[in-house]
Parts: sequence; structure tokens; C-alpha cells
Amino acid sequence: QVQLVESGGGLVQAGGSLRLSCAASGSIFSINAMGWYRQAPGKQRELVAEIINGGKINYADSVKGRFTISRGNSKNTVYLQMNSLKPEDTAVYYCNADLIQYTDYARGDYWGKGTQVTVSS
Repeated sequence: QVQLVESGGGLVQAGGSLRLSCAASGSIFSINAMGWYRQAPGKQRELVAEIINGGKINYADSVKGRFTISRGNSKNTVYLQMNSLKPEDTAVYYCNADLIQYTDYARGDYWGKGTQVTVSS
């Protein structure tokens, strides 16, 4: 049993900031990577940012210099600091984790339910 819960979404004007949080819980043996994806109406879900154990971080070109992904000290949380928000950032943001469970040591890809981010012009 693994659950990812996002928080921090909301309404903001262009140029503003939001900080998204994701907490993973359950029978987690280890987390290999965590990331954030987003999906706008009529568009494909896309990778926003990911952070991999060992320190490698990947960002979408559209958010480089504006967004920062980080892991909490407990390593069961991931954050996305979003600055200089633009209307085109409007989407549902989903937390993702690549992890291994205690139950059967199976590796899997897990998703949260998403949190809405709306940026007005």
C-alpha cells in the first residue's frame, strides 16, 4: 500500500509563486526517484522536473530558471518551488515516484491524484 498526496496548488496571478508538496507513505522500501508532471486540457501529460537519488535533476526546458525541485530531509517528500509563473503553466500537477515496496520488493511507478494550478493573466 503506497500513497502519494500532493498539496499547494491554487490560484495565482502571472509573475507570482507557488510551492507544491508531495508526501509518500506506506510500505516503502526505497525511493529511487521522484518527480512532477503536469497536464493541461487537450494536451499530453509532460515531465516538469525529476530528482534522482545520486543527485541528478532534470527540468523541462520551459521551466528552467523558474522552477526548483527538491527532496525533504526525510526523503519521503518532494517539493516544487514555482516562481515567475505564466498562464501557460496552468495545469493539473501530478507527483510521481519510482519506488520499491516492502511487500514484495517490486519496483513500480506511482502517481498522486494531482493538484490544480491556475495562473491568471
